[in-house]
Amino acid sequence: MNILVINGSPKGKYSITLQSCLYLKKKYPTHSFGILNAGQRIKTLEKDFSPALEAIEKAELLLFCYPVYTFIAPSQIHRFIRLMKESGADFTGKIATQITTSKHFYDVTAHRYIEDNCADMGIRFLDGLSADMDDLLEEKGRRQAEDWFRMTMWSIDKGYFKTEIRSKSSTFVGQPCTIPLASGKSGSRKVVIVADIKAGDTALKTMVDSFIARFPYECELVNLQDFPFQGGCISCFNCAATGKCIYGDGFDDYLRGFIHKHDAIIYAFRIEDHSMGVRFKMYDDRQFCNGHRTVTMGTPFGYITDGPLSKEENLRMIIEGRAQVGGNYLAGVATNEFDTDGQLQKLSDTLCYAMENSICPPQNFLGTGGMKIFRDLIYLMRGMMRADHKFFKSHGQYDFPQKKWKTSLSMYLVGFLMSRKSLRTRMGSKMNEGMIAPYRKVIDRL
Repeated sequence: MNILVINGSPKGKYSITLQSCLYLKKKYPTHSFGILNAGQRIKTLEKDFSPALEAIEKAELLLFCYPVYTFIAPSQIHRFIRLMKESGADFTGKIATQITTSKHFYDVTAHRYIEDNCADMGIRFLDGLSADMDDLLEEKGRRQAEDWFRMTMWSIDKGYFKTEIRSKSSTFVGQPCTIPLASGKSGSRKVVIVADIKAGDTALKTMVDSFIARFPYECELVNLQDFPFQGGCISCFNCAATGKCIYGDGFDDYLRGFIHKHDAIIYAFRIEDHSMGVRFKMYDDRQFCNGHRTVTMGTPFGYITDGPLSKEENLRMIIEGRAQVGGNYLAGVATNEFDTDGQLQKLSDTLCYAMENSICPPQNFLGTGGMKIFRDLIYLMRGMMRADHKFFKSHGQYDFPQKKWKTSLSMYLVGFLMSRKSLRTRMGSKMNEGMIAPYRKVIDRL
């Protein structure tokens, strides 16, 4: 097959993910592997997308290859997909799959993002390979990559694709909202609204204005369209040692010194390509200047979205996962699918309550699982990610189970007792009583 590797890494030939493709290229020489460094050349492709279209046209299989950045693909891939859609080219019947490398932190949402956008363009797709960053260095990882590639070829030969081609959805028309008369604002707390309001985003702007009018505290609006981003994150790891982004646009200082200083954060965007859009993804990726540190934990979040969010299962998971991993209470998501005024009022009231009462519920699986991945990663890389290591250590995030030696020893005792039938019979319900005894003490103290 003629395979086009769409390399979404901004590192180009130095991408770790790309090495898996190069391994398969050498392992299976009967196939032709062409490489388009889309992530590294995205600004050039914005000026002239014809070389990419020509390569796509010749390819029988599109192989998206990228590292997972912040729950999803890098902003450069977001831009590439937007350029594909804006080109007007017909990709119907093309075949695509993907290879990612990560520490398996929300790789599922990244893969689903590519699949959803392929379906939009009539591209048939197959399950991708979600590899650990170090898999290619291990025999098991190389074998899994080979197995995946052979099965991909077999599936194509059989015509067994993951889903049928999706028909293009109808144009979304949101329900309008009203802007109530603004009352006096309290200055005791401040909320920042980080928005991506492009020219023509009238519905989103009206929703933001309506929220500001309803909210009893001061709101400061940041439109990402106005910030002079020099580019998306290039994964140079300069910030890992110094905490300073290699770009000179001042985003890292602005993020820490202004945005993160507020009592709550609202994100406002129009749904684009099953995500928050290119500009927002760039904002998310550039937050890596803070590494893996959950510097806003305890700060309530909220969202204002223009678009059919109820149909975006993957995006909803990303929104919830962002709040869960960061230790932020998600006060709600106001959309304009129905009762826009009511949803904005609900978001305003809930965010106020969360701020005034310091609401911070326990993390669910999305947050607990994500933080355990970060915990293990930072501990292994603590020599390089020194700022992350210091943060995790000082905030008690190194909650390794082997530290809980008292619990481990008590479980040995319980296991010994449970393995003796005579003891189990004599104890009867005393085992259950013993298990709930500590909880009864808490209740009895009330």
